[in-house]
Amino acid sequence: MLAYIARRLLLVVPTLFGIMLANFIIVQAAPGGPVDLMLARLRGHAGEATARVASTGVGESGRAARGVGEEGATRASQGIDPDLVRQLEKQFGFDKPAWQRFVHMIRSYAVFDLGTSFYRDRPVLSLMLEKLPVSITLGLWTTLLVYLISIPLGVAKAVRDGTPFDVWTSAAVIVGYAIPGFLFAILLVVLFAGGSFAHWFPLRGLTSDTWAQLSWPQRTLDYLWHIALPVTALVVGGFASLAMLTKNSFLDEINKQYVATARAKGLSRRRVLYGHIFRNAMLIVIAGFPGAFIGMLFAGELLIEVIFSLNGLGLLGFEAAVNRDYPVMFGTLYLYTLIGLLLNIVTDLTYTVVDPRIDFERRET
Repeated sequence: MLAYIARRLLLVVPTLFGIMLANFIIVQAAPGGPVDLMLARLRGHAGEATARVASTGVGESGRAARGVGEEGATRASQGIDPDLVRQLEKQFGFDKPAWQRFVHMIRSYAVFDLGTSFYRDRPVLSLMLEKLPVSITLGLWTTLLVYLISIPLGVAKAVRDGTPFDVWTSAAVIVGYAIPGFLFAILLVVLFAGGSFAHWFPLRGLTSDTWAQLSWPQRTLDYLWHIALPVTALVVGGFASLAMLTKNSFLDEINKQYVATARAKGLSRRRVLYGHIFRNAMLIVIAGFPGAFIGMLFAGELLIEVIFSLNGLGLLGFEAAVNRDYPVMFGTLYLYTLIGLLLNIVTDLTYTVVDPRIDFERRET
């Protein structure tokens, strides 16, 4: 097993390098950049990227240029001092060729030196560590609730396969699978967060402005009040696939010979279901917990954080993309990719712990 772990860890390096290289090329090929954005601001052509300023201070740099690509191509002819242009290029590091910038970035990232934000004037790693707890909290709450809902629902659907209960719950699962989480989040905002109907829940942030003056029970309730809508949107968008996986896993086990043997011995239905079928059917579901957390953390949270103005990594990366803040953009991508690759290894190891029959070292290569 140690040899397998070592091989997987070694594969992280070229995979991470390839992902960073591909995204670096894409960003460099895209029109506009921090220099053009700054020049556009100097000319007064910058526009608001978002009209959102959260109570936590999110959005203080949420401005972007409109038409930056065309302006960048003709900036010298529009009265911009060439010395100022060169000074800005040196400030942002664009006085060097792209390959030198990429090599410098990779060398720095190898020692977790993610650079300094162009517009916030703070180390990128410090910014990310400040925002990371918010994203991890949302991911953990969502993953736990998805499992608590999907496993009982999947078991009930398997036991009642083909009944009206199975049909109606399948319709709910299809709706949850078909509607993206961010659309459901917008619906929740309209219905319950001061949209066209009720105003029962807050729209922004994870805590109230008076959180510091509240007692601990009140702080807990205030926190749960704020995360109710974001977590609900993420859960609705994520429970469907796990519920169907649980159902299909149980159906596969129910049709196996050992289940017929247990029933022939006179064991009760509940004893057969939870004493024999459950532990075998749950192997793939339990082992997939790290992978499910990856999906919730990376795939679903970005737009949810933007919609609810949650001060996490998703919103940080969004604002960095809007502002062409390349150090924050690549730093966020680097951390997301690294965590994802490492959690994939944890997922594989979880399979071996849950089911000792799995041995990756004996696989044929």
